[in-house]
Amino acid sequence: MAVVREEVKLLGSSMSLVTSRVRIALNLKGVEYDFFEEREGQESNLLLESSPVYNRFPVLIHNGKPVCGSMIIVEYIDEMWTSSGSSILPADSYDCAIARFWTAYVDGKFPSLCRILIGFQEGDKEHALEQLVASLHLLEEAFVKCSKGKSFFGGDDIGYLDIALGSHFGWIRPTEKVTGIQLLEKEKFPHLLEWFEYYRSHHAVKEVTPTTDELLTVVEEVKSSLDAPAK
Repeated sequence: MAVVREEVKLLGSSMSLVTSRVRIALNLKGVEYDFFEEREGQESNLLLESSPVYNRFPVLIHNGKPVCGSMIIVEYIDEMWTSSGSSILPADSYDCAIARFWTAYVDGKFPSLCRILIGFQEGDKEHALEQLVASLHLLEEAFVKCSKGKSFFGGDDIGYLDIALGSHFGWIRPTEKVTGIQLLEKEKFPHLLEWFEYYRSHHAVKEVTPTTDELLTVVEEVKSSLDAPAK
C-alpha cells in the first residue's frame, strides 16, 4: 500500500521571526511542508479564512485543519510528530512549566521594548533600555539553571524556550545597530552570547531565519512608512 503524504502548509513571511519559530520546529521534526509567503497588510484569502480571529500569520494547516499562534503551533508539531526528531518540550513536567513561564515572559517583554528602542512605538527609550537589560540579566541566570551545563536552554538540542527566545534575539543585533547601543556585552552576558551563537548556527535555524541585514531593511521600510505624511 502506498504511503499517503500528509498535507502540511505553512502561511507566513520569510522575514518574520515568529514564522521562523514554526519553520524551526518543522525542521527539528523533519516534517516536509509547503510554504506560502504572506505579506502584512496584503493577507491572502486562505490566511484570512484560516485565522479569522487575528487575521495574521503564522498559520499551520495540517490535513486541512488550521492551527494559529506561533508557540501553540510549535507545541502542536511536538505533540503530532512524537516519533520524529527529539522532543521540543521538556519531558519533565516542572522543566516544561519553567520553559512555558519564560516563554510567556519574553513574549510579554521583548517585542514592545525593542519597538520603542527602534522607534516603531512611542515610549521612554531610556526606561525601555533599562527594562531590556534587566530582562537579559534574568535570562542569563535562567540559562544557567535551565541548560544544566549544556549548550541550549533545552539541553543538548534546541527546545521550546530556545525557539521562543531565539526569535526575539533576532532583533537584538538590528536594535544595536539602530540605537548604537551594545546590548549583548560578553562581560555581562557570556552564557547568553555563547548560546545565541550556537542557536543561530544550528542546522534547523540558519536557513529559515532572516539575517541582521535583512531585518535592518525591514526596519528602514517600516520607519519610512511611519515617517511618511498621511494622505
